[in-house]
Amino acid sequence: MDIEAGIVGLGNIGQYHAERLVDLGVTLAGGMDIAAEARTRFARRYDVDVYDDHHELYDNIDAVIITTPNKYHEEYAIDAFERGLDVLLEKPLGHSFGSAERIAEAAAQSDGLAMVGFNNRFANTVQIVKNRIDRSELGQLSHVEANYIRRRGIPGRGSWFTRQQIAGGGSLIDLGVHAIDLALYLLGYPDVKEVSGVARSEFGGRDEYAYLDMWADDAGPDGFDVDDSASAFIRCAGNRTISLEVAWATNRPATHEFVVRGSQSAARFDLLEGDLSFHSASNVGPDHLEDTSIETRQNDTHSDEQREFFERIIDGDERGSSVEEALEVQRVIDGIYRSSEEGRTITIGESD
Repeated sequence: MDIEAGIVGLGNIGQYHAERLVDLGVTLAGGMDIAAEARTRFARRYDVDVYDDHHELYDNIDAVIITTPNKYHEEYAIDAFERGLDVLLEKPLGHSFGSAERIAEAAAQSDGLAMVGFNNRFANTVQIVKNRIDRSELGQLSHVEANYIRRRGIPGRGSWFTRQQIAGGGSLIDLGVHAIDLALYLLGYPDVKEVSGVARSEFGGRDEYAYLDMWADDAGPDGFDVDDSASAFIRCAGNRTISLEVAWATNRPATHEFVVRGSQSAARFDLLEGDLSFHSASNVGPDHLEDTSIETRQNDTHSDEQREFFERIIDGDERGSSVEEALEVQRVIDGIYRSSEEGRTITIGESD
């Protein structure tokens, strides 16, 4: 592909994207990070120019993938949009709703393509369910059960993930952003009317937290000031609803199960394992229940996400941007946090 691409944020997820860029045949032209160690490691691994100033990187590329901690999305994304670069921005849109609004406004005014990293949409199981929904095989959709629960999976206490000022939240903004987007995506992104929820911090502040294995080493509870689980109920237009359970840590078995309920059939799938089944009932002949298991291969969702991003650039595809949908997800997350703090249901769109 005749596109010069760069990456801002050269940590684990930045390298993850870089590997897939190379496999896809896109020219990796350089990277930027404020940390000298990250720049050195990236330059050695990919033999490309690295910078400590994103403006220098932007002078030499056509498209950028932004993988920094949440707080810094706004600066790097808005500068890219103002230059007309094509931007793939890792989720969430911003670390706060106000920041997300500013990013969305800049994206709307830019000539560049904007895409947010909702990679789970590209899972084969999700696409099979979406295709059947689009063909009306599930009938009228009414409810989505969305679970993204780890038993012990705080991503490194002491890392930026566990600090409110940088991340903007904990498990809800990290895992919940995926679960909320996926539920709304399968429902066709209806208008969200109300949210009610509770965000909890039960495990991250414990000295005796049982650390097993996660993205980073465990540095202990000092500075942990975010939620490690959240429960919420989301009411959308047409009385469509979403029940949400997310957790970095909880005393129950892990689950990544989604159930999409429709008037003709329901779909159940595991977001990470790929298990997929459909469930219905019939009175044609003796009354009976039907349960059908679907077997498919698992795919690399980040690779397929990147492929769509660059193919849309090449084709000049001007389909609607996922930025506006990401802003709606951020609005829901903000509403859940407010509902938890104020102990009441939040009407989406109401002023503070």
